[in-house]
This record gives sequence, structure tokens and C-alpha cells, in this order.
Amino acid sequence: MAIYIALLRGINVGGHNKIKMAELKNMFHSMGFDRVLTYIQSGNVLFESVEDADSLRERIEYEIEKVFSISVTVIIRTSEELNQIVENCPFSEDVLLEAQASTQVETFYVSMLLDSPSQERIEQLKAFASQIDEYHVQGREVYLLLREGVRNSKLANQLSKLNVPSTVRNWKTMNKLRDLVKSMEV
Repeated sequence: MAIYIALLRGINVGGHNKIKMAELKNMFHSMGFDRVLTYIQSGNVLFESVEDADSLRERIEYEIEKVFSISVTVIIRTSEELNQIVENCPFSEDVLLEAQASTQVETFYVSMLLDSPSQERIEQLKAFASQIDEYHVQGREVYLLLREGVRNSKLANQLSKLNVPSTVRNWKTMNKLRDLVKSMEV
């Protein structure tokens, strides 16, 4: 059985698309998934299944719409993929610490994409990169170093130019999810 992480896009943000994590966890259990854990209110669910990621995504999106009357994109990553996302960070720890020390807001994020974007779409983001906002695309992930935070970022607002459904998590959440996966692997 594989460990998966389901990352729901756009729930419990600004009072919209409200889903209580206990209810979401119950929904996952009712779908037959094992060892279901949720982490914070932004829609992060860890679980075990023998199914493949594509069929899982379709089933979970369908069930969320049926149970909660909300249509959301669900991004699925395996435990191995999540570990690689954290391990393959293109920014050094020193750069991340320096960026975080200069502000009170979160500065480092990962946007997880449903599919890899085309090179042409990636090129369109270059116009919005700067010394304040940097990015690296690696496969289905976009690493975002936003030195003035996500709300003040011109680059973050342009991720839709990739034309691929995605969801964004801060680095602290990514590391916590990896820690939770490791605890499930024991």
C-alpha cells in the first residue's frame, strides 16, 4: 500500500469553500482509505491506498463535490514525490533563512501542479521574476521565493499563466507533511 498526500486547492480561504477537516477525514475513511490524517485547515490529507494517483484524484474530486457541494482541484503526490520536493529544493538553506529573517511574512512556497507546464508557458513567467520574486520550475513543482510575501508578489499572481491547475503550500507546511509521512512509514 502506498502513502499519498491529497492537497485540496482553495478550501477554507477567506470564508469560502468551507470544509471541516474532521468531516473531510470521515469522507476519506468512507471511501475505503486507510490511516487517514489531516493537517491544518487548508486541505492536506495523508492516506494509504493501492490505487494509482490519477484514479484517486478523480474519485476524491467527485466525492468532495457529492458530499460538500464544492468543486475543487485535488493535487496528489506520493510520499516519495513529497520527499523529493523537499530534498530537491533549488534554494540553499542560507538563502531561505536570509529571506525569512528580513520580513515577518512567509517567503518560501511550493506550487504543486497537476501536470508539467510547457516550456513556452514557463518562459512567460520570466517577465515577472525579479530580485524580490524568484522561481524555479522542476517538473510539476514551482518553487517560489517571494521576499515580500505572497500577497505583494507580482510573480505569484501570474502562476495562472502556466495554464495548469495547481495548489500552493508554504515551506513550513511542506516540511510538516514530510514529517507526518515519515511517522506513517514507521
